[in-house]
Amino acid sequence: MASLKLSISVGAWDARRVGFSVNPVQSSDRAAYALPITGFVHVSGGSVISPFGRFKHGKVSRVDAELSCCPAPELEIDGVEPPPEGNSVGERLFEQNPLAGGEKNPNFEGPKKGKKRDGMWKSSFRRSDGGKKDVGFVQDYSRLDVNDLASDLSMEECNRILRQLEKCSDSKTLEFFEWMRSNGKLEQNIGAYNLVLRVFGRREDWDAAEKLISQLSVDPECGLSYQVFNTLIYACCKEGRVEMGGKWFRMMLGYGVQPNIATFGMLMSLYQKGWKVEEAEFAFSRMRDCGIKCESAYAAMITIYTRLRLYDKAEEIIGLLRDDNVILKVENWLAILNAYCQQGKLEEAEKTLISMQEAGLPPNIVAYNTLITGYGKVSNMDAAQRIFQSLQDLGLAPDETTYRSMIEGWGRANNYQEAAWYCKELRGLGLKPNSSNLYTLINLQAKYGDEDGATKTLDDMAEMGCQYSSILGILLQAYERAGRIDKVPLLVKDSFYQHILVNQTSCSTLVMAYVKNGLVDIAIKVMQDKRWTDAAFEENLYHLLICSCKELGHFDNAVKIYSSMPKTKGRENMHILCTMIDMYSSLGQFTEAEELYMKLKSSGVPLDVIAFSIVVRMYVKAGSLKEACSVLEMMEKQKNLIPDVFLFRDMFRIYQRCRMLDKLENLYYQFLRSGISWDQEMYNCVINCCSRALPVDELSRLFDEMLQCGFSPNTITFNVMLDVYGKAKLFKKVRKLFLMARKQGLADTITYNTIIASYGQNKDFINMSSSVQEMQFDGFSVSLEVYNSMLDAYGKEGQMESFRKVLQRLKDSARSPDRYTYNIMMNIYGERGWIDEVAGILKELKDYHLGPDLCSYNTLIKAYGIAGMVEEAVALIKEMRENGIEPDKVTFINLINALRKNDKFLEAVRWSLWGLLFKDCTNARGQTAIRRMASCNHVVVNWSILAYAE
Repeated sequence: MASLKLSISVGAWDARRVGFSVNPVQSSDRAAYALPITGFVHVSGGSVISPFGRFKHGKVSRVDAELSCCPAPELEIDGVEPPPEGNSVGERLFEQNPLAGGEKNPNFEGPKKGKKRDGMWKSSFRRSDGGKKDVGFVQDYSRLDVNDLASDLSMEECNRILRQLEKCSDSKTLEFFEWMRSNGKLEQNIGAYNLVLRVFGRREDWDAAEKLISQLSVDPECGLSYQVFNTLIYACCKEGRVEMGGKWFRMMLGYGVQPNIATFGMLMSLYQKGWKVEEAEFAFSRMRDCGIKCESAYAAMITIYTRLRLYDKAEEIIGLLRDDNVILKVENWLAILNAYCQQGKLEEAEKTLISMQEAGLPPNIVAYNTLITGYGKVSNMDAAQRIFQSLQDLGLAPDETTYRSMIEGWGRANNYQEAAWYCKELRGLGLKPNSSNLYTLINLQAKYGDEDGATKTLDDMAEMGCQYSSILGILLQAYERAGRIDKVPLLVKDSFYQHILVNQTSCSTLVMAYVKNGLVDIAIKVMQDKRWTDAAFEENLYHLLICSCKELGHFDNAVKIYSSMPKTKGRENMHILCTMIDMYSSLGQFTEAEELYMKLKSSGVPLDVIAFSIVVRMYVKAGSLKEACSVLEMMEKQKNLIPDVFLFRDMFRIYQRCRMLDKLENLYYQFLRSGISWDQEMYNCVINCCSRALPVDELSRLFDEMLQCGFSPNTITFNVMLDVYGKAKLFKKVRKLFLMARKQGLADTITYNTIIASYGQNKDFINMSSSVQEMQFDGFSVSLEVYNSMLDAYGKEGQMESFRKVLQRLKDSARSPDRYTYNIMMNIYGERGWIDEVAGILKELKDYHLGPDLCSYNTLIKAYGIAGMVEEAVALIKEMRENGIEPDKVTFINLINALRKNDKFLEAVRWSLWGLLFKDCTNARGQTAIRRMASCNHVVVNWSILAYAE
């Protein structure tokens, strides 16, 4: 009985001959092997049984009908070397018969057998009647001169010459092909075209190949057939040209040429190598539309889907194997097995393995390795161990892939003892663990504290050719994950350590890991031992180390690293110094921070925006607003330096705290010209800081713009705008804004305080009282500020009955009056000349240990002036100084007014002069008044004092 002998490799696995890949060891899931599938089985009269009884049964006693009936070409195309990777079914079919499945060629002489010939051989030809030389034999076809050939050579003789030339010289082949064209030897000679296309494919001269196909497409005698395109697709397969192979396939379909089984076999193998899922799906669909059953195509499609984790689609293809009545071959079984193992369906995988055995296939180590990897992937090592132990009963010897899979499985199960045992067994076979095994081992050794084993693993990595930089990354990752980074210095030694000292990238990686884990002293030692010289890189590395300590909150380590830096003369690193200034500021060590700033300032290095921001914030944290303003003035003198949005915010806040209204206004318009985009925080900052520096119309416009941009004001912004509108007596806007704040839940006690104070200052007692009721209704208790506002409003308006009621409510509440409350009461009583009540309030103020402040003294002086108690008013100046309170302009104005009202003009002149000298006043009107006082009568003196007071 005839038999088809095709090869299946079930012995030692060779990664270079893979035709079907299951995730390699180096992949993320580190599947331990690939499938050595060539696509043909030696079957003689065997019965193929499908898994689970669902696939088609069939006798395989001879070549498929398509192959047995198809003729060989007139021109045998032999001598084709297989591609560097394992051949698919289509490639094997093409190697055996590139015209498989075609119409019978009447000139077919049968396959040539025997020895392969080279470019030197003997051949005899007839003499040409045209007087050409008689070529009796040719020793070297690479030196053949076509001008010496007779033009009446037969087509068969020309094809033999072309065949020999194709083996030894591409240029001579093309030259002779053109000779054949000029002498009419290409008519109905498709074999010659195929040979030349083979040359074009080998040379990757795709333009020439496309041109030749275009010529064939219009040749009515030859025409196009699948042989032409198979030749080019085969060339693409050998070189891995996925895109070009797809191009020839699409061109084939475009010309209406029907592909054959070899076409699809080669294409699917090519797409599998490139993991081109869309192209593979298209080719697979066309194959089924053509009614062709290429077993390797099904296997390739399953493998592609499995590799891309499209498991549902992979199972759909498995179902199509049954629906299409495909007789399964080894590669199909292994692809199905791998698909189930990769997605963790181990029960289905075991059933597939049993069905594979029931189909009469011998035990296959690749299948068992696949199953072991699947169990290892889900950490079911009991089942993996069972499969491993069953290999001997099946007559299979574990290979390197088996041991490597067991190492990976035990590694996932965190069993270092078992993983180490299988690694020892692997070494006993004279083999070494692969990179994935070593990665697994180093992680286990880091976790279980086997530094001796880790040293051996690192040596194996180096012997394997792994770069020290990669080894260092793996080592640090493993020991950081295990929380044992302090053991790394014991492993980084000898040549490994010497590499780190001369390689700045590895050195930076190591010291960064040390600093991150608190091993600062060891990191400093490495930096001192280094032997590479790159000043810029070194400074950047020190800066990075300091920043890392800062982010981790290890400020002391940052200071230690900074102190260990090599000293440089006349050159300071602005970035490092600024980082240290910021760090000292965070620690509250403002003296050290300022020293670094002075050092940076004296170095002459121009500061950038970030440096200015850091220095300004340092002074703000230290409470030195005056120094912060001086830094900002220095920044303004530096040309072409535009603050960023963060520095702008700091400047607004500093000027607002310093009450520098002119600076705030100028800064606001500078920010408008800067072109920096407004955000929610900037709107809030500008409105809050510039409420007293900008006109109410501009503030209102800015607030409306903020709302139109979709930004939400915060509570402070609402309160500031309420105060602005209240002082401008825009009570409709006050009410509208208050309702908006309450609706958004942003109204607080200060909101009510602001509204009530605004109504009180404008003597709107009805709205003031209703706002107090609303405040209580919304769940807020009446604050002391509200009581103070009502007392001030009623008192100044002379509604003393309401004043007394509010005061009684305050006393009845749980709130204690503050100094501001007492100042209001003294002011109201003093305005009415009730000096006894003023004295009582002053005594009560002292009894509560609050004591008078500057405002209290100013109020008392005014009250004493109204009551005619001039001597007591003058005595208060002395008391103020004894209590450490410096008089201000209001103090002197109140005193001068008191003296003036009580006809003490000379005393008024003396105190006005004293006030001007004491406060170093430069008011021109005041100075003019003083000059006139010495010679003017009391009317003029009164006018002069009034002018000063104003």
